[in-house]
Parts: sequence; C-alpha cells; structure tokens
Amino acid sequence: MALHTDIPTRAEISRLLETHEPWCVSIYVPTTPVTPDADAGRIALKNEVASAVAALHEAGAPKKDVAAIDEALTDLVDDYDFWAVQSHSLAVFATPTSVRTFRLPNKLSEASQVADRFYVKPLLRSTTFAQAAYVLELAQGSVRLLEVAPDLPPSEVHVPGLPTDIASSVGKASVNDRSAVGRLQGSEGQKVRMRQYSRAVDNALRGVLAGLDLPLILAAAQPLDAIYRSVNTYPHLIEHGIAGNPETTGDTELADAARTVLDELYAADLAALKERFEARLDEGRAAVDVVDIARAATFGAVDTLFADIDTQEAGTIDPSSGAVTYAGGDGDGTEYGVVDEIARRVLLSGGRVLAVRADEVPGGGSASAILRYPV
Repeated sequence: MALHTDIPTRAEISRLLETHEPWCVSIYVPTTPVTPDADAGRIALKNEVASAVAALHEAGAPKKDVAAIDEALTDLVDDYDFWAVQSHSLAVFATPTSVRTFRLPNKLSEASQVADRFYVKPLLRSTTFAQAAYVLELAQGSVRLLEVAPDLPPSEVHVPGLPTDIASSVGKASVNDRSAVGRLQGSEGQKVRMRQYSRAVDNALRGVLAGLDLPLILAAAQPLDAIYRSVNTYPHLIEHGIAGNPETTGDTELADAARTVLDELYAADLAALKERFEARLDEGRAAVDVVDIARAATFGAVDTLFADIDTQEAGTIDPSSGAVTYAGGDGDGTEYGVVDEIARRVLLSGGRVLAVRADEVPGGGSASAILRYPV
C-alpha cells in the first residue's frame, strides 16, 4: 500500500505565502491511504467546506466569489478518484479563481480559516520533519528502493533501469571474475566494479528521485556503503544509514530501522537548534515574546522561528512596524493567525521555520526565535 504525498517545495510555499487576496480559504483534514476508509476524510472536508462558506457569507464576501469557491471545493469532495490516493492529511488552499491541494504524510488536526491570506503554518510541519523516506537496499546480489511511511508497511518503488546485481551491471559472470587489466584484479578490481555498480544505481535513481526532497536512507554493508556514498548525487542522502547486508533483513525490520534513523535525525537537529537558541538568548539575539518576534520578523531579523503548530492567536501585524493587535476572543473569522503571519514574514526574508509541537518550542510559548542581530 503506497503513501501518496505532495510535499510542497520552497517555491510552492513561497507562492502560497505571497498570495494576498480578499478571500482565501485554508482547510486541513485528516485522511488515510487505506482506500476503503477514505470516506471519513471526504466527509470531514465536506463539513469544513460548509463552515468556510458560512464564514465567507458572514464576512460579507461577494456572492459570486463564494459560489466559485463553493463549487470548486465541492467538486473536490465529489472526486472519488482523488480520494482513492491519499496520505495522512490533506491541505486545501482556495480562492475564487484557484484551488491547490497537498497530500501530507503528517497527521494534522482538522482546521479551516478564512482570511486575506492562507493559513500555512500546519503545512510547514511536512517540511520541518520528514516522516516518510526512501530506503535503498544495496547489496552485491540485489538492489531495491523502498518507500517507508508512518503506520504503513513498506512498499517497493519501481525504478526503470535499476541493475539487478553487481555482476550483471558490469558485464561479468561474477564480481570475482579476473580481468586482463591488472588494476582490475583481486580486491581492487572488486572495488572498481562496486563503484561502477553504484554509479549505475545512482543513474537509475535520478529518474525517480529528481526534484524530490524526501530523505534517502542507505541500507548496505561495507565497503559498498562507503563506495555508494562517494558517487551518490541525490542531495538528501542521510549521513547515517542502516548497517549490514539488507538481504538478510526483512522489509519490516528495515522500515523500523529507517523510522529510528529519521527520529534520531530530527531529535539531533532540534537539540542542536535549541542549544543554539540558548546561546543566542544569552547574547540578546533570541526572543520568546510574540510581540518582539513579530517586530523582528517584519524587519527581516529572524534567522530561525520555532512555531507551535496547534496554537492559533487571531489578530493582525502592522506591515511597517510589526506591531501586533490581537482580536477579541477568536475574532470574527477573517483575522489571520499572528504566529502564522510571523512565519510568512520569516520565510519570505529567507529564514527557517520549524513547525513543532508545544513542548518543542524553547521558552514554553507559542513561538520563539533565533535572531540574526539584536532588535
């Protein structure tokens, strides 16, 4: 069973962030890759569409704009082919003239918002921590590419032109075949053929992985592990892989090991950033108050933002001064989220946004930031 995902690229996120129109609808609903159970997600979207349409009417949106959004989103609800190929969450962004969807491997809470910009903070969770990955099982006698995702068995990915084994890839009956060329004899000859084999594997993978940013985890024994890494061209190959011969390890065990690698990678990255945050806090180059962070983000001073993915604080931020004005209660349904707007400004100024859970935000608030310089 495959996980169908549309992880947004930096360019796609930028386009969403730069959208500023009177009527922007953002919807998130949990979904499932298990097709017979997909109806729950479809019904959840139908309910959120109804809520968004009601909010548009209440906010005074022109009837033709409401009708255009309602029609486009209802078409999505009724597209049963679309619901047959899902992931763990669905993000939908609509205006009267466009609809954009992303199928995400992360489990996100159901939410909708109507404002003059899109609500993108939950979407950033998929770019903060990759919960899905590819595993390259590489051995002298076989090679396979697996896709690993949460709560699903691993699935093999078809890779056109992928070699079947090292011997056939270099035109030999066996990797131990002797060559008339002296340098290709013995153990040195084996390493040369392993390098040729690795290049052939890398070339085949380019056709499948080009343009993607999911992590690639290598499952291989030495010296093939080191040799493949020396010729790899995929920029998202993880430094630490799964040691040992993958031919002696079952797919389920490899998938479990891959998820452990991802968890360790995320934990190490987050720990390093928190340590950096603490150091910058002592230097006056970090902030924990949303008001201070909003001002810093407005002037392009935020290097890294930690944002609580689940907290929504309705309000507005002055485009020039960065002053925050909070809405009373939950607002009237048209205010945007303050932390979401901070995230937008940070990303558009070239900063990094980590959409994390509440207990992962340094300082314990809804947001904190590492600054480029004191403000």
